[in-house]
This record gives sequence, structure tokens and C-alpha cells, in this order.
Amino acid sequence: MRRVVVDRSGVSIAEAAVPEPGAGEVLVRMAMAGVCGSDVHALQGKHPFITLPYPPGHEVSGTVEAVGTGVPLPVGARVTMEPFLPCWACKQCRAGRQNICENLRFFGCAHDQGGMADYFTVDQRRLHVIPDELDWLRAAFIEPLGTPVHAARLVGGLAGKTVAILGAGTIGLLTLQVARAQQAARVVMTARSQRSRDRAAGFEPDAVIDAAETGAVREALGESADVVFDCVAEQATMDQALTLANKGGTVVVVGVPPAPVRIPLPMVQDSQLRIQGSATYLPEDFADAIDLLVSNRADVTGMATAVRPLDEAAAAFADAASGAHIKVLLRG
Repeated sequence: MRRVVVDRSGVSIAEAAVPEPGAGEVLVRMAMAGVCGSDVHALQGKHPFITLPYPPGHEVSGTVEAVGTGVPLPVGARVTMEPFLPCWACKQCRAGRQNICENLRFFGCAHDQGGMADYFTVDQRRLHVIPDELDWLRAAFIEPLGTPVHAARLVGGLAGKTVAILGAGTIGLLTLQVARAQQAARVVMTARSQRSRDRAAGFEPDAVIDAAETGAVREALGESADVVFDCVAEQATMDQALTLANKGGTVVVVGVPPAPVRIPLPMVQDSQLRIQGSATYLPEDFADAIDLLVSNRADVTGMATAVRPLDEAAAAFADAASGAHIKVLLRG
């Protein structure tokens, strides 16, 4: 079978044996896999938790081809997966916080398999059945949509709150969908380029502001932000997030920071600011993401701006790095 590999020389297709599902595992034939911003950062050597070489693909869905012993899923079932691989035994796992497992591995990032392959095996506990109402294209957004669903859950929901979203990439735009679905009072987005701002405006936030104009963001909100989602997570965006949340607001770090940032602790203390990390998702977040997509309360129409066959993985990574696309997908 074919498997995509990312190393220091770039993105290539390697030949590999079709894996056999062990007890409790499922063999899945890939139907669709998304190129995440994390994948692009890893290729560029900018991801803090992914080392090269690695087999990418964690935003993946497909069809059950075979099952190991003890698996109730039928062959032919359409599934998507939570890609983090917990130990199920540590303190965090026992408390139901498998996403921050103390011995965490991550499929398609820090694992011997990735979803950008003809076939892969995975623990059945990582899989969710895709409803018939969702085609493969919309199903490809279940995993990334789970990220803002989880982030919103951590702050107690967004109903009636003023929300700022820093960054207008895939996660930023999906965060907008979640905020709208949860009836946030007002949602303002920022983006650095005019192209990104124009693109974000098509998804109808209350305003889209140049990322350099902090004062204009606060003016567009009409008050301080109750919640700021930092989907970029760099020094400049963290500085802006704290300013927008001042006073009494919450900053949620959603993006993967490429490097450490400095936090003005006196401001955090004196203004009673909350800085909340948000790491991936949990099963209930996937369930809510599926419900949002099935009900069309999260509309991802137009977000898949490039779809390429698996053999064109290198071109798909280039598309994703270009800034010209929202979400780039590979199809099996």
C-alpha cells in the first residue's frame, strides 16, 4: 500500500505492508484526510512536538475493512477517529481527561502510522461512526471542528458572550461556527492579510479586523471580550488577546505555540484574567461536532478549497502552506 512520509527532504510516498488489526483494533481504508496546519509546521521544522521523519494524517475518515477480535464494528462502517492515543491508566485518563494523558501518543503526529495512507489500524476506542447524512467532504471536518467545540466547553459555553477570534484559518473559521451555533452576542475576527480578511468576511462574523489594529477590534466588539480564542498563539497574538480580554476576560490558547511567549503576570493578576489552554477534544466534543454538522448549525460549505488524490500529497502540503486555501484534503 501507499503511505505518505514527511522528512527533512520533503513529502513523499512510500510503499508499506498493509497492517493487520490486532485484538481490539480496526483496519480502516482511508477515504479523506485533511492537511492540518500542524502538518505544515512540522514539515517546516516549526512544530514543538513533532519530530521528522513521521507518517502524517490525523484528520482522517474512512471505511472499516477488517476487525480484530473483540470489535463490534461491522465491516463497511464509515468512521472517523480521535487521533490521540491515551494509555487509559494514568491519573488523567482515569479522570476522563484522556486528551491530556500523561503518556500520550498521537496518531499521525507521534506514532508509527498516519492516516495519509491507503490503510491504517487503530484502537476501536478511537473511532466514531459517521452518520449517513454526512458525505465524506463534510465528515472531514468532524476532527477539526471538535477542537473549538472543546475550547468553548472549557469556558462554559459562549451564549450571550462577546468573542474575539485571533486568526482566520480553518480553526478560526470553525470557532466562528461554534460561537454562532452557541449564540454568542458578538463575534469579531482578526487576520493579518487582506486575502484572509476577505475570505473570513464571507463567513459573516460581526466584523473582521486587521490583526494589527487592537483598538479597532475592541471598538468592533463594543466592550472588552468575554472570551478570546487565540488560534495563532504567538507573542503578538497573546499580547493582543490579553489586551482585548482586559478586564475579567478569558484567553483560550487554541493554536499550537511555535515557541514560548512572555506573559505580563502583574496584568493577569490585577485584571483577574484567565488563561486557559485547550488541548484537542474528548468524545463528547466529537459527538457535538457531528451534531453541529448534521444539523447544519456548522456550515462548512466552501471550506474545502482543494482536494487532491493521495499521490499528490506533496502538492497538497504546498497548497496548505501557500495561504491561498482554507482546508486542503487528500482523498483515497
